[in-house]
Amino acid sequence: MVQSKISNSGKLVPLLLSWFAANARDLPWRRTRDPYAIWVSEIMLQQTQVKTVIPYWERWMRELPTIQAAAKASPAKVHKLWEGLGYYTRVRNLQKAAQQIVARHDGKFPEHFDDILALPGIGRYTAGAIASIAFSQPHPILDGNVIRLLTRVFGIKRNPRDKQTDAQLWQLASELVIHAKAAKDAKPPGQNPSRSSRPLRDENSCSNLNQSLMELGALICTPRSPDCPACPVQKRCVARKENLQDRLPNLSKRAAATERRFIAFVVERNGKFLVRQRSAGVINAHLWEFPNLEIRARLCKPQHVARAARALELKSAGSKPLCIIKHSITRYRIKLEAWRAKPVKPSTKETPGRWLALAQLHKLAFTSAHKKILTHLRALR
Repeated sequence: MVQSKISNSGKLVPLLLSWFAANARDLPWRRTRDPYAIWVSEIMLQQTQVKTVIPYWERWMRELPTIQAAAKASPAKVHKLWEGLGYYTRVRNLQKAAQQIVARHDGKFPEHFDDILALPGIGRYTAGAIASIAFSQPHPILDGNVIRLLTRVFGIKRNPRDKQTDAQLWQLASELVIHAKAAKDAKPPGQNPSRSSRPLRDENSCSNLNQSLMELGALICTPRSPDCPACPVQKRCVARKENLQDRLPNLSKRAAATERRFIAFVVERNGKFLVRQRSAGVINAHLWEFPNLEIRARLCKPQHVARAARALELKSAGSKPLCIIKHSITRYRIKLEAWRAKPVKPSTKETPGRWLALAQLHKLAFTSAHKKILTHLRALR
């Protein structure tokens, strides 16, 4: 069964390459073959939408245009450049990898797949994406978009998270990019030559094939209501023939979202605000936030606010919250109430944390929820 699917994969390649040539989005990292720029884009795009990533990538490349610049930058700067993208382990690993490249590869991004894979924060998918896009090597990729596309096209009904199915999908992805490597220039049938639809050069075929899989999954073969009539491989798609588009991929149900409640305190004295930096080894490590505490109650009542303030050596002030923030992190649905408060101890020197002016706070990298509190404070000024 697997062999028959693989034997048909070569027929998909010219269809995918022709479609990508005519429909690829003009994304900034597609205008370069610089492996550093492509690497940064791939790390940013992990669990993050393209439209969100574009301004972050452009700002990063302006501020840290080389591997050497990324390696030497202060942790505060790389966190600030990443602020709002979330999953901050990504940026810490990116800087560790940049430092490793400087130390072990003379500052030049490695071309060998195994060397790329050995870098911190780079797994099989990211290594394959960089190797194929930057260096035109026939290495496969398999992310959520590609998994969805392949399970539908080849009619794979088993859970793609199963070990055997995962191996099959990697094999199919590998066969596709190998076929692309062997493909020769050919004019797409029925099309007139134009800049957007001209034949793709053979040296770019691995890059274009892998990007076509990601692009088709992102734009056409979407999780819900896929645009099958616009799909270049619809006639060879098993899901389309058997009307299984809404049932594939056959993913197991995710765990139900967990609600969490936090109370944060905005403490101001002499024009400065009290903030604290999260310690290493925790979620959002090294980022800044206002003093806060998680509560176990479903509803936040005045006694909860007072109790949380005492635990933080503060005294709550005001009869209503300054603002209420709703935020999501992976499977958590977070509700954060921000209240004004005063320190219990009269001396600011004895209060844990740092007292900083509003202008200073804007230079720090805050967690997403607490950045919204900061934005609210700025609006009140």
